[in-house]
Amino acid sequence: MTGSVLIVEDDARIANWVKVYFERAGFSAEVAHDGEVGLAMARDLAPDLVILDLMLPRLDGVELCRILRRESDIPIIMLTAREAPAERIVGLESGADDYIVKPFDPDEVIARAEAVLRRARGRVQQVLTRDYITLNETTGIVTVDEERVALSQSQIALLATFMRHPNQLLSRDQLISLTFSDEFEGFDRAIDSQIARLRKQINRADRQPIQTVYGAGYRFVVEDD
Repeated sequence: MTGSVLIVEDDARIANWVKVYFERAGFSAEVAHDGEVGLAMARDLAPDLVILDLMLPRLDGVELCRILRRESDIPIIMLTAREAPAERIVGLESGADDYIVKPFDPDEVIARAEAVLRRARGRVQQVLTRDYITLNETTGIVTVDEERVALSQSQIALLATFMRHPNQLLSRDQLISLTFSDEFEGFDRAIDSQIARLRKQINRADRQPIQTVYGAGYRFVVEDD
């Protein structure tokens, strides 16, 4: 697989190391060492993927991730030394598609990157519509009440799973399996975080299609099924 990657990492040694591994894997790669430069380069280069450190000077990784997510559905992988579950959830809630903790195996980074890109590129040409929500799987464009909303690749994939299984009870394990196959390495509660952020984007007034079934999972409730 090939593509362009922007690595936003303030540790020059790690950034150059990751860059070399991506280039060996056939990618083109650029590096930024602070958040503001990373944001400018992301806007200018429009890379296929962003590898983003959580702790950055000038503009931290969480805020940079949020800005990029508002502006596009570019795949983002968080790369950080923080191991606490709460920090992982913060990264995912900011819009990241995956999360890798330092120290890491560079081959794992490449594998995760390729998995995220496959999900982004592998959508079949199909438009899904349920009630007031439309998802174009070719472009990744999601509209709610005909207004476009910005979602991460993981959230788009989750929404597609829900829309393909309307009014069905899906456990966390089923959602992970149907959406990510064996590529999702996060812990159980990470899926809750992604769903919580997805809900914020698609809920409208008294319409809240993703319902929690306590102790069992989630159900995407629609009226047009």
